[in-house]
Amino acid sequence: MKDLAVKKLETEFSKGAYDRYAAIMKQGVKDALIGFCKQDAEFAQAIYQGGSFEDCMKTVAKNCGTGISDLEAYRRAVRFYFPGADIKFHMTVNLCASVEEPEETAEKPGSMLLDLTEFL
Repeated sequence: MKDLAVKKLETEFSKGAYDRYAAIMKQGVKDALIGFCKQDAEFAQAIYQGGSFEDCMKTVAKNCGTGISDLEAYRRAVRFYFPGADIKFHMTVNLCASVEEPEETAEKPGSMLLDLTEFL
C-alpha cells in the first residue's frame, strides 16, 4: 500500500494546477507526505484512497495569508487525508557542527528518542 500511495502522490504532483502559494509549498509537502507514508501503512492507505494531491494543496494554501510555517503546511496536509491526525516535530541544535566531520553530525547509531507520554 505504501508504494501505491507514493506513486499516487508522484503522479498527481506533476499533473495538478496550483496557485502561487501551493506551488511554493508543493515539493516540501509531497516529500513530507511520502515520509509519513513510509512510517505508517494506515496513513499510506488514507492517501491512496483519499482525495487528490491538488485538492490537498488547495486546502494547505487556503487562508495562508502571506505565509505559513512548514510545520503548519505538513499538519494541514496530513489532516486533509486523515482528519484528526497530527504530526510531531523534533529539532536539536548542534553548536559544534561546523568543526565536526559530516558523518559525526548525523544521529549516532543506537541513540533513541523516547516520548514518555507513550507510557501513560
